[in-house]
Amino acid sequence: MRTTTCSRPPPPPPRSCRGRVAGVWGGATFDVSLRFLHECPWRRLERLRELVPNVPFQMLFRGANAVGYTSYPDNVVREFVAESVRCGVDIFRIFDSLNYVDNLLFGMDAVRDAGGVVEATLCYTGDLSDPRRSKYRLDYYLDLAEKLVNHGCHSLAIKDMAGLLKPRAATMLVGALRERFPDTVIHVHTHDSAGTGVATQLAAAAAGADMVDACIDSMSGLTSQPAMGAIVNALAGSELDTGINPDHLIPLSTYWEQTRELYAPFESNMKAVSSDVYVHEMPAGSHVSGPGRGVGQDLQGLRGANRALGDIVKVTPSSKVVGDLAQFMVQNGLDERTLVERAESLSFPSSVVEFMQGYLGRPSFGFPEPLRSRVLKGKHVIDGRPGASLGPMDLAGLEYRLKEKYGAQAIAPRDVLSAALYPKVFDEYMTHVLKYSDLIEKLPTRAFLTPMEEDEEVEFEIAKGVGANIKYKAVGELQPNGKREVFFEANGVPRVVEVTDKKAEQVLGRKAVRERADLAVLGSVGAPMAGTIIEVSVKPGTSVKPGQQLVVMNAMKMETAICAPVAGVITQVAVEVNDALDAGDLVVFIDTKAAGDVADQDPLSSGDSDDEDAPAPAEGKALAGAA
Repeated sequence: MRTTTCSRPPPPPPRSCRGRVAGVWGGATFDVSLRFLHECPWRRLERLRELVPNVPFQMLFRGANAVGYTSYPDNVVREFVAESVRCGVDIFRIFDSLNYVDNLLFGMDAVRDAGGVVEATLCYTGDLSDPRRSKYRLDYYLDLAEKLVNHGCHSLAIKDMAGLLKPRAATMLVGALRERFPDTVIHVHTHDSAGTGVATQLAAAAAGADMVDACIDSMSGLTSQPAMGAIVNALAGSELDTGINPDHLIPLSTYWEQTRELYAPFESNMKAVSSDVYVHEMPAGSHVSGPGRGVGQDLQGLRGANRALGDIVKVTPSSKVVGDLAQFMVQNGLDERTLVERAESLSFPSSVVEFMQGYLGRPSFGFPEPLRSRVLKGKHVIDGRPGASLGPMDLAGLEYRLKEKYGAQAIAPRDVLSAALYPKVFDEYMTHVLKYSDLIEKLPTRAFLTPMEEDEEVEFEIAKGVGANIKYKAVGELQPNGKREVFFEANGVPRVVEVTDKKAEQVLGRKAVRERADLAVLGSVGAPMAGTIIEVSVKPGTSVKPGQQLVVMNAMKMETAICAPVAGVITQVAVEVNDALDAGDLVVFIDTKAAGDVADQDPLSSGDSDDEDAPAPAEGKALAGAA
């Protein structure tokens, strides 16, 4: 849970907080709850509200994108905001991935109409303190802030999602905003990727910020926010004293340090601060990586992709666009010049095409030309706010279909909103709930994340006053059908169930240890990063062209299409849906000698995936990203 310290009292919030606000919901947490934890995000929010009744709750709200990765019809966004308020959200930090004003103003209106507190947001990128940078100067941020303040925001946030805000830049930006808007609450958010987060927040406070985001020490630093203990101690006894007793932070830090150990397997591989964030300017978790490429090549790919797109703001979902293009350029050996020169013959990632069409809105400095025209090849474009051109979604009809599929008792109105935002993820969530029930939410963290040891037992509450004790006893031999018997006790009663051993060689004839791609063979296509296969588009015998989609992976809340690097015939498909892969694991093998006429084409020519009449971007797949 992220908390916020206040250096001077803001206007009274909707709940008494004594200068503290809890950021607990929105952003990626909605998707993660459904997709990975198999929990209802609405129920999580309500439970938190019950346990924490007197602290204002803040959520991260992507404006016209709600908590998804694309634009939605206006009625979906408005209903989502209204339900969020009913479930306990007080303050909405409203941002847009391109700082597109029309999207921001729509989000502000939706929140205000629902009775929420409007915190309008400036997404920070570039380097304000470097006079050599021609874009994103002080006037840019002040002009944007002027529009948001004039539209009636309750507070103004600076969202430094990549940790680019240097202390001197914080002094300049916050100082200028404070001078221009003396009565507006200013709230600063940053990350500590480069190790300058504490200094930045101290500079922001000194320049006039009312609130700065921080994190309990044991959960702070690197991809997280700067350490609360450091900020509190640094300001103690000064005119900006936060009023927080540093001694009270120590037991909290100890608690979260112990809790963090449960999630150690899922930690970022970032072990130390890294100033290369000032080079690639991407938020934490957004990167391009893969077997056979060095860090320098990845950085140059990100820089080149960003420049080619016009140096756009990079935050979910626009960061996904930059990352996809960077990966595409690195994989195909393209630089900015050759990208533009060959654009008309290339099959670009769908996220890049849809960005150029205007599905995210309009970048602050316009679309890059002639790249845009050459990417679109005559496809339709959206002028203005994307949501305004989308007709209302039939939520009543969607509710009817969901009840027909899952049963009337299983679907509440909020589930309709979850399905509207994430149709595929919600379907997978409901399938899981129908198979295992929603009691999986009750499991202790370790039992949910890792296998139990022999004779280990766990206890959890099924309902108020009703508990369960599960004791794992043993597992049987592998059966010819690829299953094993698992023996356990439920409240002292012996039980046995059959489960499929997914790692066994006998299951579907696959090996427990995955085959690795051969980097020296162009047709040996490997996974560019660790992730899970969610779609397989080819089978053995399929003839493919360069750029044609082979599979789709889900990695770090982003869906990435792996495309054919060469023409040929698929002779081996080494994966299937739900397979978990490491970077470099073999995905498919393409026999280039059997390509025939296909092999005679330009090795980077447009493939079958370039559909002139492609529909609007679907959930996550085209416009997913990292916040």
